[in-house]
Amino acid sequence: MDLKVKLIEHTPNPEKVIASAAKLCYSAVGIDEIEENLQGEKATKFLNMLMSYGHESPIEHVSFTFAVEGVSRSLTHQLVRHRLASYSQQSQRYVKLSQFQYIVPPEIKKDEEAKKIYIEAMENSQEAYNKLADILKNKHIKNGMNSPAAEKKAIEDARYVFPNACETKIMLTMNARSLVNFFKHRCCNRAQWEIRALANEMLKQVKEVAPVLFKYSGPSCLDGVCPEGKMTCGKKDEVRKMYLGV
Repeated sequence: MDLKVKLIEHTPNPEKVIASAAKLCYSAVGIDEIEENLQGEKATKFLNMLMSYGHESPIEHVSFTFAVEGVSRSLTHQLVRHRLASYSQQSQRYVKLSQFQYIVPPEIKKDEEAKKIYIEAMENSQEAYNKLADILKNKHIKNGMNSPAAEKKAIEDARYVFPNACETKIMLTMNARSLVNFFKHRCCNRAQWEIRALANEMLKQVKEVAPVLFKYSGPSCLDGVCPEGKMTCGKKDEVRKMYLGV
């Protein structure tokens, strides 16, 4: 199943909101004048000033909400480590997966023997889930539960046989500062392929609505120095050209 990412909502006029916050910090204006002359070049000037000063708190005033599907549970385990965000994920407790979808890593997909073993493992997981769900549901019904309650309780336990490859859907909201941090870590070549693909697609979409704000966003090495030390990918110049065009 292919990755699908959609920016479904964001703070209206995000760059103007941030520029207003910056103007409040660096000038004597009151709230009645805060939005005056903050169009075009004026807003860009304030945003560029913020980035050059390393003053990131004003960019927390805007947020972006994404709907994501076609990703694995392995990815979402990594994603939720970014704590300054809000998440809503499809529940395996409430949604019975009569035929679960799964993500196939590219390296496995390219090798026929590996792919065969992998698919067999997925099919075995589905078979075990179905059998466990039926056994447990019948047991709970015999113990006096009605059918819907028995099924819910059954799949709560049956889901434990599902692998990390199991496809899931998730909605997430991050403020711009958290997003910039997310891109630094997950656009990096050392991030796992799946979450890197997600991060790159998210970055592409936020640049369409806030190009100045995210102009220099991407992996940490865009600042000039790779923080990975001996574990660097060694492709800093290539990466900088990809994200900055230089």
